[in-house]
Amino acid sequence: MDSKIIQYLSQDPKLATIIPQVTLPPVEAHNDIYLDLLDSIVSQQLSVKAAGTIFNRFIEVFDGNPTPHRILDTDDEILRGCGLSYQKASYIKNIAAYWIDNHHTMNDWLSLSDDDIIKELTTIKGVGKWTVQMILMFRLNRLDVFPVDDLGIRQGMVLLYGIEETGKALLQKMHELAEPWRPYRSVACRYIWRYKDTVKQR
Repeated sequence: MDSKIIQYLSQDPKLATIIPQVTLPPVEAHNDIYLDLLDSIVSQQLSVKAAGTIFNRFIEVFDGNPTPHRILDTDDEILRGCGLSYQKASYIKNIAAYWIDNHHTMNDWLSLSDDDIIKELTTIKGVGKWTVQMILMFRLNRLDVFPVDDLGIRQGMVLLYGIEETGKALLQKMHELAEPWRPYRSVACRYIWRYKDTVKQR
């Protein structure tokens, strides 16, 4: 991690205590997010292990190359056989259809703003804001994303900062605490995720 970013975030006393305890893997930005979107749909509401197993089965159905046209030509029952629900199968086909219709005009994601990417991809039924935020953080390496609705971030911030508020007051408090992290809120969140997981394993 860039020492400038670490120094900046370490101005937050709570983050300063956990940053030395956590090593973050590097994120290499790339422009091809099609497979990542498919993976994110498969992974929704599943453990990492279960999601990996199902996604591997899904990839194998297409011999490692799930092109949009091949997905649309595949019977839903075959997708169900991979472990996908009917709903997830429909969402995956929605992504495939979007890619066929838009890949010529929407193929340079690295050049678009975070807000523009969220606005564009959430037009696909089944792709929500949280899904796009994960793409922004872990595939496009955007440094200032704050997924306030992520359960892990909520739990981690409650744990780290001793937040007692609930409901809307909790969200407001999280935004207040995260504001000084700009323009590196993504990085702060990655540290908080790792911190939460480390505490959980103790």
